[in-house]
Amino acid sequence: MNAPASSQPTTPARPGERSLAADLWTLAKPEISFLVTLSAAAGFLLGTRGALAVFDGAVTLAGVFLCAGGAGALNHYLERDFDAQMKRTAGRALPAGRVSPRLVLGYGVALVTAGAGLICPLVSPLVAALALLTVALYLFVYTPLKRKTTLNTLVGTVPGALPALGGWAAATGTLGGGGGWVIFAVLACWQMPHFLALAWMYRKDYDRGGYAMVSNNDPSGQRTAGQAVFFCMLLLAASALPYVTGDAGWVYLAGALPLGGWFLAESLRFFGERTGRRARALLKVSIYYVPLLLALIAADWWIA
Repeated sequence: MNAPASSQPTTPARPGERSLAADLWTLAKPEISFLVTLSAAAGFLLGTRGALAVFDGAVTLAGVFLCAGGAGALNHYLERDFDAQMKRTAGRALPAGRVSPRLVLGYGVALVTAGAGLICPLVSPLVAALALLTVALYLFVYTPLKRKTTLNTLVGTVPGALPALGGWAAATGTLGGGGGWVIFAVLACWQMPHFLALAWMYRKDYDRGGYAMVSNNDPSGQRTAGQAVFFCMLLLAASALPYVTGDAGWVYLAGALPLGGWFLAESLRFFGERTGRRARALLKVSIYYVPLLLALIAADWWIA
């Protein structure tokens, strides 16, 4: 759920132009919530041995999506004053005055409660606890740090990767076995180049809003792009670990290595040409990475 921003600017809307339903949907950050849910699905499939527990999987993913959406709405609530200062976010529902802070607060709490309330009795209290821990870390640790230290993105990889561990726990009933922590590491590494690309693309807006991003004091972009390359290298290595631990087979490995290589190559292009165009290209590859990785895990499970 580590999500400093959407990848697309928000266009200010005139009063009455958007319906309440559309605003509520946007407040739940559906694109980010979808990626979070995919990461939980990756953990669930990686932890599945034999027949797929369809009911447990469906309930887990539904609950994760609700919790992620609730966290997104609560993030809008907490950052409404800062969003008003940035061109990219000034048109969001709260700073634009289309919805009230009280409504968004209640909406976010209701989504998180519904998500955890769905998972706890139907899957396990452990998975529900992980979902609530993710929300708490995202809102009360990562979000405040965004205005205090450039390490916020690194800290944010923890709540960002926990849903994958939750998916593993839903499939296995435990945090042990190693595979859950492996997929956690993969998703943690993935987030860094994803958000570093965003930080470079919107560095002026982040600076205007008072966010402490590594790109703010990096006029050449060398530090930002260098970190993206470093974490893509870590990601390439980490993505081989499910095969090493025996949690995935050769089908997964045969796809994961070129997928990680593609990501690394794009980060090297960004390092060589530190422009908004190259940062956006890196961002696009990062968005493709998670669903493609999930497809590889699914294909490997199916063939095995």
